[in-house]
Amino acid sequence: MTLGEPPAPPAAFRRALETLRPAQVRPEIELEDIPAPQRLAPYSGAVGASVYRDDDELAVGRLIMLFDPDGQRGWEGPFRLVAYVRADMEPEITSDPLLGPVAWSWLTEALDAHGATYAAAGGTVTRAVSEGFGNKAEDPVTTELELRASWSPLDEDLSPHVAAWCDLMCIAAGIPPLPPDVAALHPRPARREDPKVP
Repeated sequence: MTLGEPPAPPAAFRRALETLRPAQVRPEIELEDIPAPQRLAPYSGAVGASVYRDDDELAVGRLIMLFDPDGQRGWEGPFRLVAYVRADMEPEITSDPLLGPVAWSWLTEALDAHGATYAAAGGTVTRAVSEGFGNKAEDPVTTELELRASWSPLDEDLSPHVAAWCDLMCIAAGIPPLPPDVAALHPRPARREDPKVP
């Protein structure tokens, strides 16, 4: 290290960061690296995602990993994951009084299904209705679900947590999760030597 260079991130953070971006995800999901907030913890990383069916974007989300070697109040250890999911919903679904507990159970059940060990989970479920007025009066009424959550992973391997977050986004978008023993099929890119189908 030379003068003026920041110290290298701790090994535990680097190992966890490698598991934040899985090699494969369901074909409905597009992942991308996004800037992580810098003021919440000494070290952080983040991924963003969108869920598509055909060309329609059904849900978007962010998953942020925070790392503080000393921990912070309310954390159970040095790591904290912060998740955000927003999905379009049918009005009759967003008006259901049980939507909040059901949406929260989507997260906890997905974490459990992937064997993600965690502590100190908390969050909110919000229903939003958007109506147009004035020159936007003709716009259709839209309803959305927003889920914001955070929890402390108890292991440096974050891949089960990322898989659970991806499942949560798919469920919110109306796409059922894959059974644990079924792998997602990814479309194979066409090669030049492949025969063309008339």
